[in-house]
Amino acid sequence: MQAVIPCLDLKRQHQQLKQEIFAAFEEVYEQTAFSGGQFAEAFEKDFAAFCHTAHAVAVNNGTSALHLAMLALKIGAGDEVIIPANTFIATAWGVSYTGATPVFVDCDPVTWEIDPAKVEEKITPRTKAIVGVHLYGQPFDVDAIRNICDKHDLFLLEDAAQAQGAVYKGQPVGGFGEMACFSFYPGKNLGATGEAGGITTNKEEYYQRLLSLRNHGSVVRYYHEELGFNMRMGGLEAASLRIKLRYLPSWNQRRQAIAKRYQQEIKNEAVQMQQQPEGHVSVYHLFVVTTADRDGLMNYLKTEQIHPGLHYPVSCHLQQAYAHLNYKPGDCPQAEYLAAHCLSLPMYPEMTDEEVDRVIDVMNAYRA
Repeated sequence: MQAVIPCLDLKRQHQQLKQEIFAAFEEVYEQTAFSGGQFAEAFEKDFAAFCHTAHAVAVNNGTSALHLAMLALKIGAGDEVIIPANTFIATAWGVSYTGATPVFVDCDPVTWEIDPAKVEEKITPRTKAIVGVHLYGQPFDVDAIRNICDKHDLFLLEDAAQAQGAVYKGQPVGGFGEMACFSFYPGKNLGATGEAGGITTNKEEYYQRLLSLRNHGSVVRYYHEELGFNMRMGGLEAASLRIKLRYLPSWNQRRQAIAKRYQQEIKNEAVQMQQQPEGHVSVYHLFVVTTADRDGLMNYLKTEQIHPGLHYPVSCHLQQAYAHLNYKPGDCPQAEYLAAHCLSLPMYPEMTDEEVDRVIDVMNAYRA
């Protein structure tokens, strides 16, 4: 029997880096800098430089990053924030945690990103911001969404949780909006040995507010100017991220090479792929395809010892958690189609050429 090809295999990456990361952990232990501190600060500097931004703020996870960014924008009860229906639910959580209301917008039928043509009809006097998601590692149409924000005097926030290193028209994501929010969940392109997240910004006022919000509303210890949170990044997570950041460009290049092979060599007309407009350089956190009989393709792949992923089976606007907003099937038809027909092929930089060959051959042999 052939070996299983999983959707993601983190063990390979960590086997390669284990000694290097454990040596960094020893430094953290020597300094006992386990919560925030010098290792988190060093990572902030490295990551800001990587994103070409003035600042980066390290936090405990990507969901907290979204939450704190909303608070830094002073968004709260009575406000509305427009977000894509086709995203991981944490994009919506960041809005809801402040008491504001997420307003869901459909996705473009070929890029699967937030559809600028659908955004303006959702704007009301209560709208304060638009969140664009660089979904699956591919930048959204930043210029189109930013033009809408400028026209209506709205904040632009990037959800870059899946897109560390993605490029839009020659510039890395992270500096196009007021802030950008990143997840360093272990399975991300840049993943910590634990939970972690970050926020990048070019604006000093947001940077200073975020430093306070993540640290109990305090700049000077034991003096608290506002209601704050305990959302610091741990030193061990930061140490692991600093090491992995050095490898991220080569890992992203390998993902791009695998994706190029999938795009060029999977010739099965029963399968559709996300389209990349010119100037949108994806880092392929996920390689998502759609097909008419998603469950049939999934079961077929599993019989061939290839285990796909599922991102995401229910659009945000139809989640039970948001039933009170009274969305119904048909409100975001493109996002709903994607949810019912998508699956994710194996994608990680440690895949061998032979494994990529197998995925391509099996996909081409599939008959709906």
